[in-house]
Amino acid sequence: MVWGAAVVAYAVAVLHRASLGVAGPQAVERFDVGAAVLSTFVVVQLAVYAGLQVPVGVLLDRFGSRALIAGGAAVMGTGQVLLGVAGDLPTAYVARVLIGAGDAATFISVVRLVALWFPARRVPLFTQLTGMAGHLGQLTASVPLVAVLQHQTWEHTFVGLGAVGALAALLAWAVVRDGPDAGSAAGGTLRASLRGAVTTSGTWLGFWSHALGTFPLAVFLLLWGFPFLVAQGLSASAAGGLMSLAVVAAVVTGPVIGVLTGRHPLRRSWMVLAVGVAVALAWAAVLSHPGRSPVWLLAVLVVVIGIGGPTSAIGFDYARTFNPSGRLGTASGLVNVGGFSTAVVSVLAVGVVLDLVADGRQWSVDDFRVAFAVQAVPWLVCVGGVLVTRRRTRRTMAEDGVVVPPVREVVARRRARP
Repeated sequence: MVWGAAVVAYAVAVLHRASLGVAGPQAVERFDVGAAVLSTFVVVQLAVYAGLQVPVGVLLDRFGSRALIAGGAAVMGTGQVLLGVAGDLPTAYVARVLIGAGDAATFISVVRLVALWFPARRVPLFTQLTGMAGHLGQLTASVPLVAVLQHQTWEHTFVGLGAVGALAALLAWAVVRDGPDAGSAAGGTLRASLRGAVTTSGTWLGFWSHALGTFPLAVFLLLWGFPFLVAQGLSASAAGGLMSLAVVAAVVTGPVIGVLTGRHPLRRSWMVLAVGVAVALAWAAVLSHPGRSPVWLLAVLVVVIGIGGPTSAIGFDYARTFNPSGRLGTASGLVNVGGFSTAVVSVLAVGVVLDLVADGRQWSVDDFRVAFAVQAVPWLVCVGGVLVTRRRTRRTMAEDGVVVPPVREVVARRRARP
């Protein structure tokens, strides 16, 4: 019951986070803005989200998950109501700040609950199941919310989202408990928690792992995927339906990745890198295709991007593995910074380049081709970060007597078995 109430709150948080991604055309019309300004709506939200991860993590270690999940849901609901009645940019920015602040408190709070309520061997699986619940929030944004926007006004849609946030806050406060024992919410001092998390190489491996899986998903689902698919010639409903494939892919592969993470903890980075390479290859295929891409190729892209979601959650497993429970909130917050700070830069970069190449014209496939190509820069940075921090983490593990054998040695050993 505790976990169920928490994941409902997280699913609602993802709905809030993704709501502007399918309301981009209406936002352009309502606030009379271009691509660069529209991208700042998401950038402001993600920047607040990323910037608050470490402070929220410290608060989480001090006050527990119940207070932060309920409070975050209430803040997000307030932000959606404000966005619904906003008629100018400053008010809209304040609303996005509130949504980002409330969202910042949610996922890492649920991750901490999982670590405290479930046995260690089941934590990776339940972390992935938590992510699946979040993807249901994304699915709600991709399909039902698109339909609501087509039949209701901007005000009715976003005030209604605010009411959903209020219900999630009430549910979390009534049902969520911080842990099986009364002292579950108590952690170490602020300085000790922060210093311990920052100086642990495994935390930074989680940081870059989370970044590599998250930023392509954020760029596509939070803002630029929907107009890109429309530019490809799809209708609004077809584009929303195709985006929902990312959710299906995450739901299907999440439990598999969770089980593999629990069974093969020394090979987690290989899963992160494999999915990262697959995302790069899928984007290369779409961006190099002349003219509009066939629907099947777009579907492959969306599916591969969707798999990046559960893969990014491996970063939180690194935080759990290499940090004690007393600073798990701080370490998880730092890991979460990786994905969403990279997403901030990437979303803004795509918007700026799109404005430059479109030069006031309606966005075309060729414009998006140039704009999406800038994702190669954060991809290279993230892959390099995973490789460097993996080496450092394995060196630290070796000092503690845990040696990670090369894959070829493991394969040779298994072949030699009778």
